[in-house]
Amino acid sequence: MGVIMRDNHAMKRRSLLTMIPLMVVGASRVARAQQAATVYKDPTCGCCGKWVDLMRKEGFTVTVNDARDITAIKDKYSVPQPLRSCHTALINGYIVEGHVPLADVKRLLQEKTAVAGLAVPGMPIGSPGMEVAGVSPQPYDVLAFGKDGKSRVFASHRGA
Repeated sequence: MGVIMRDNHAMKRRSLLTMIPLMVVGASRVARAQQAATVYKDPTCGCCGKWVDLMRKEGFTVTVNDARDITAIKDKYSVPQPLRSCHTALINGYIVEGHVPLADVKRLLQEKTAVAGLAVPGMPIGSPGMEVAGVSPQPYDVLAFGKDGKSRVFASHRGA
């Protein structure tokens, strides 16, 4: 009886040890699935492509949709006119407009902030994807906006 109990205990331990890598793989797949993004951009925009590359390097799975009429996309997702930039991304139910730093996107997703999205209006030099060699980064704000179009500062980036 003692041998059977010991063998049974050893089998349970081996089974558990065998399951741990499967659980880790499953958890990483869930994490990746939670970091899926769809980006709408003009097919000729290089800075948008750089931002997408940065997203991918940070572990996001990005689907890119080239759109000749990017204004229609912004209208469809109700991006407030003063907050518009060159590309629009959809990430876990949020709208991410323009060259928003990935740290701010991750913070938004982690905190589950009650907003429609984040935006970096225009295309400030030094924002992710807008780096220019030999040119000092400009200060800029990342704005959180609601469905009502009202915005507030979510993060500030002061440049050099």
